[in-house]
Amino acid sequence: MDKTKKLIENYLINQNVNNAISKGENYLFVNQKNQKLSRWGISYIINKYVELAKQNPQFTVPFPVTPHVFRHSKSMHLLQSGINLIYIRDFLGHCDCSTTEIYARGDTEMKRKAIEEAYSDILPSKDLPIWGDDTNLMKFLNSICKK
Repeated sequence: MDKTKKLIENYLINQNVNNAISKGENYLFVNQKNQKLSRWGISYIINKYVELAKQNPQFTVPFPVTPHVFRHSKSMHLLQSGINLIYIRDFLGHCDCSTTEIYARGDTEMKRKAIEEAYSDILPSKDLPIWGDDTNLMKFLNSICKK
């Protein structure tokens, strides 16, 4: 967050601030008319850069990129970093922790790690065999898949 803080500090230094209004009354991000940036304005900016990103063949996002995607991503990153759900709830402005728990349910990687940690003594100590190399097993599996 230090890099983000520095970027915002530099942005505020370079932004034309209305000196007749106290700094706390100014909007952080404004549109061309120096009015607060609306939800539509934010969506417009995101779509503009998503369209530019789509020109790169490596950009493969199979869903619409919306402001909520950024909100969800930040929440998931906080959760994956071990931040308590209570703090994430407050950060998101949720009234009830059950709303925030939706993010916890969506992270299968965290679930996998939690299960592995809880049952580490039952995991094999050596590498698992490559099942595709077992020709008898593969013949059997292919036979039950045929109509």
